[in-house]
Parts: sequence; C-alpha cells; structure tokens
Amino acid sequence: MKIDQTAVNQIASSLAGHFESLYYAELGSGRFVQYFPSRKMEDVSFPDEGDDLFALISENAAKFVHPADQAGLLKLYDRERLQKELAPGESCSVICRGLLNGTVSHLRHIVLMCEDGEHVLCCLENIDREYREKEEQKRNLQSAERMARTDELTGIKNKNAYAEKAAEIDELLSGDRKDLHFGIVMCDVNDLKVINDTRGHSFGDEAIQSVSRMICSIFVHSPVYRVGGDEFAVVLSGRDYEQRLQLLEMLRRESEANGRSRSGPMVASGLAVFDPERDSGVDSVYDRADRMMYENKSEMKAGKLMEGFRKMDAIEEPIPDERKRLLDGLLGALYTVAGEGYVYLNDMRYDFSRWSLPLICDFDMKSQYMYHAGKIWQEYIHPDDLKAYTEAIEAVFSGRAEIRPIYYRARRRDGSYMLLATRGFVLSDENGDPEYFGGIMIPQG
Repeated sequence: MKIDQTAVNQIASSLAGHFESLYYAELGSGRFVQYFPSRKMEDVSFPDEGDDLFALISENAAKFVHPADQAGLLKLYDRERLQKELAPGESCSVICRGLLNGTVSHLRHIVLMCEDGEHVLCCLENIDREYREKEEQKRNLQSAERMARTDELTGIKNKNAYAEKAAEIDELLSGDRKDLHFGIVMCDVNDLKVINDTRGHSFGDEAIQSVSRMICSIFVHSPVYRVGGDEFAVVLSGRDYEQRLQLLEMLRRESEANGRSRSGPMVASGLAVFDPERDSGVDSVYDRADRMMYENKSEMKAGKLMEGFRKMDAIEEPIPDERKRLLDGLLGALYTVAGEGYVYLNDMRYDFSRWSLPLICDFDMKSQYMYHAGKIWQEYIHPDDLKAYTEAIEAVFSGRAEIRPIYYRARRRDGSYMLLATRGFVLSDENGDPEYFGGIMIPQG
C-alpha cells in the first residue's frame, strides 16, 4: 500500500498528541531535527534543529531539569552508552522533573534506537497527570493501611497492628535473638459492661477513650494497642522497658485515685517480660501478662469489698424507708430461692440488716431489723468457733472465699448450740461497689 503525505501527517499528528516533543538524531554526528514542536516547550528555548543534540542537552540540562534528576538525564543521553547497549528497536527511558509551559512537571524522556542502528528517536512525554494519579493512589493506599491498623474509637493502634508487631518480634526471635529485651503490659477497663448496661454505650466509649489516654500518657515511649473491647496491650522496649515497674506502679496509683474520687475509670493491669528460658515467642509473654492482669483485677475487687466492709462500723446514718422496702423485697426473694434454713441480708450502705423470722425465733434475737447486726451475731457463736467464723467472713470480702460452706456452732434460745453450714455472698451495685452482704444458714443434724 502506498502511503501518501496525508497519512504521514496524520501519524505525526497522533504522535504530537501523545508526546510533547520528538527529535530525530544521528548518533555519530549528533545532528538532529525536531518534529511537531510543542508550544508547551517554548520556555525551554530548544532549537528545532542543530549539529549535536547530545552536547546541547549536556550543556543545557541545568536550565530545564531539576538538580536531583540531572544525573539520570545525562546518563540517558550518553552517546557511547546508547551505541553500546541499545539494539535496533530497543528503547530506554528516565523520568525527570522539568519546566513545561512555565511550571514544573514530571516528564518521561524516551530514546528509541532506529532499525538502521545509526539514528535515534528522542521523545518527551508529559506524565504529570499520570504521576499525580499514582501519588493519589499511593496516599489512598497508605491511608487505607493506616485505617486498617488504627482503632477507630481511640485513634491508637488496633489488634491488626498488634499482630504485625508480634510477628515482627517473633521473626527476630527465630533468628536466635536471645538478647532481645521486651515486655508486655496488659490492661483491662473495670466494670465496662456495668457502665454500658446502666449508663449507655456512649459513657462506655468515653471510659475506653479515657483509659487509652491514661495508658499512652504513662508509656510514652512504647506502642499501645487496643486488642479487645476493653483490653489494651503495651509492648515495652527501651526506656519504658527499663522503667517498667515504676510505670506500672504509676498506672495503678492513677487507677486507684480514679476509684477513690470517682473521677475516671479504674484499670486492672499485669506485666510480663520476655524470658528466653521459658518463652518461645510473644504469645507466651502476652498470656502471662494477661494472667497477671486478671490477678490484679481480683485484688482490686477484693480491696473494694474489704473497704466497704470496714466502713460499716462507722455508719451512723439511719436507713431511708425506700432502702428498707428494697431490703424487704430482696430478702423475700432470697428466702424463696433458699427454700430452707435461715436467711439474712445486710444493706452495707447503712449497716442495716433484716433476718428471717425462723432465725429470730430459734435464736431469740431482738428483732428482724438491726443496725450493726454482724457484731450482734458474733455474740451467738461458740467461742471455739469465733476465730474460724471471722476469718471466713473476711475471706468473703477479700475475694478468697471458697464455694464450700462455713461450719460453726451458734447458741439457740434454750442455750444449746446448733451446728450451721453458712454460705456468705456479696452483691455489688452498678459501679462494682459492695452494696449488700448476706448469707444462708443450713442446720446440720
């Protein structure tokens, strides 16, 4: 097929739409001519033709190419390298920042070896839009990756990020890095379910955010992760690892202060450090810290119960009628559930208790309703059993009580002693504070 000038012009026009400029140059002499010069290249002041394209580029690169990209451009237009490395039909390219229409743009310089092996086509392609799109895609990807590793509620790292950190440490340990020093602190928000159930999830969310801020403010040199609904993990290294005991104590003091003042959430916490003699990886350290955290949670609960128990002696305020009616209703329900035996229930806020009628009658007690009845009941216990009884009661409030009943003898109306098996319990309010103390006594024999 014969190609006329019209077809050639159409091809040239198509190329002109794709490239900002195209030069045809002879490798040996460097002589060149430009095809379809672009108006966007007017600021560059590059001639349409000349004696040595390669020398011209070397002399003027500093005028139209970013300083950081000049070395790459000069390497591309190295005549000897092109002759040595490029076969006919092959091409090479480099991306540079340069002036285009008065602004800095990203440009791709392409050199194509012609079939005769003696000439090259030098093309200049504007890829600024392509570059911006790629940069936007990169930013979006980075943003998505950050979101995938960030807890939405608190803004700290999430469980996915923790898994990556754990895998990173395990990889180091697999390389026999037995000298690696790290620790894990586990934290748990106390009574979050109670807060959600009684005050709403918005208050629960605020508690989680407050705990997050408290932990991050103490372990400032370590990453903090929210690994569960109410659980946080801190991976300790460096300065925080060296000061781990002091920082843990600081966290616990602040948590206790929140509990006393009711100004913020309380947090149970546990710490474990990597021991190459016993730990194969991060999981075993995590599990040990988790166990220590639950031990601390039990201690905190026991401390709260004991505090409430000890405060009962100092209570002088009379119980309101509404609280008394509530006590009656609770004792009635407890008596129905118990089915047999003697039942009592004490309102710990007022140290006011009600005792079941059979208990009052059989032991000749003063009334069904009594203040400070705990001390009164001790007068009925056999002297040889009193120590075991008081230790058992304290165990109930310290959280150390076992499920099995407490056995002791109590003096009846006729002066004889009856052996009782008593199960004590504590009921807490929505804040986890002890509110009622009660028991069921079952006669033995």
